[in-house]
Amino acid sequence: MTFENQTQDQSPPVIAIVDDDQEVRETLCELLSSSGFTPIACEGSADFNALGAPPAVDLAIIDLRLRGESGLDLAVQIGARYALPIVMLTGVGDEIDKIIGLETGADDYLMKPFNPRELVARIRSVLRRYGHGVNRAPSLPEHTITFGRKQLDLQSRILLDHAGDEIPLTNGEYRLLEYLARNPSRVISRPELLSELGSDMERYVDRTIDVLILRLRRKIEDTPSKPVHLQTRRSQGYFFQLEAG
Repeated sequence: MTFENQTQDQSPPVIAIVDDDQEVRETLCELLSSSGFTPIACEGSADFNALGAPPAVDLAIIDLRLRGESGLDLAVQIGARYALPIVMLTGVGDEIDKIIGLETGADDYLMKPFNPRELVARIRSVLRRYGHGVNRAPSLPEHTITFGRKQLDLQSRILLDHAGDEIPLTNGEYRLLEYLARNPSRVISRPELLSELGSDMERYVDRTIDVLILRLRRKIEDTPSKPVHLQTRRSQGYFFQLEAG
């Protein structure tokens, strides 16, 4: 059962839960089952890898602090081998984990303890971005922002290329891009961006924004090293240009 086949037959999304805490695994299995998903519990990377190559799942929830191994390493391996969405969980308060999580290519990130409804909502949002169970109608002009040859669909919360194909964005990337695109042609400071993203970080602030900006440029710019749309204003912030100059 592959991701593509599941998309076509609309079967419940299969979610792998990789967490070394049995109580957490059981709790998440109950939560996901009651929310219309099919959960598969994995104690660590060995259990996940035993699911096959590629694994017959639609999304992986991974605890960053697995017993005797690193959830980050597993996330990197998955990202290098499969087009599989990842939501990371951690009970550790060190904000450096969030930055590392972004750099691994995780699609979203949630701290323990988390609100069950929020986790389910984020899972569904990530799956929609990957096209699972989504029948997307043509966008209305008032619901889109066009820049260059790309369109940001504000209703579906997705980015489309010139051919109408979706360019996958993480939750953080989408929120940052939407705010920039809604406020074009003016300099936006880092504190303003962080306030919009709802960050309460007091450390690693600049690094987090740098990671998101770098990843966005790779997805929206023809030449990321010479950005046309997402420009830097040294010592001031960022400037978003809708039309190429």
